[in-house]
This record gives sequence, C-alpha cells and structure tokens, in this order.
Amino acid sequence: MADFVTVAKADDIPPGQVRVYELGDRRIALCNVGGTLYAIDDVCTHDGGPLDQGELAGDQIECPRHGARFDVRTGRALTLPAVRPLGTYPVQVKGNEVMVSVNSA
Repeated sequence: MADFVTVAKADDIPPGQVRVYELGDRRIALCNVGGTLYAIDDVCTHDGGPLDQGELAGDQIECPRHGARFDVRTGRALTLPAVRPLGTYPVQVKGNEVMVSVNSA
C-alpha cells in the first residue's frame, strides 16, 4: 500500500507552473498541467540537471541544460539527449492538500 505524505497546498502550484519539494532524500517536482498535478523526479536523466529550472509546456517539461523533453504524466523521455524515463509518483489531492507517495509498489 502507498504511503502518501502531504507536501504542498494545491493553490501554491498554479496551472502551467512547477514547484519543487524535498521528500526524504528526493527532490520532487510537482507540475500543474491544466489543473491536474503530476509528481516527477526533479533530475534530468541525461545529465542530472534540475528540471524545475526548465519550461513546462502543456504536459511536457524541457531540461534547461540540453533541451531534453519529458512527458510529466508518464516520465517518458521524448527527445534526445535523454533516453531514460523520469521517476513518477502517485499524487492525491484532498481539499487543498497535495499528497505524494514515493513508496508505492
């Protein structure tokens, strides 16, 4: 069973924006795509760059270092130079509280 931890308030992450939160030893980027929140690792799989510094366009985030793009819904690498997917995490929103599970099986 997944353990969800409250990490943010939903209204702290407006549509089209990304916010990073520390969850244990992980940096998790919460991405608001049209009112739906997605949680991804805030680390480009190509070179370890911080994705929250890049641009979120629709459901894709672009690494600011070399332009690799990822689907924030699935973590899939969409363009080179990245070939490995991002880690993604389940998100629940209850009221205004955003909860993420990094321990889901």
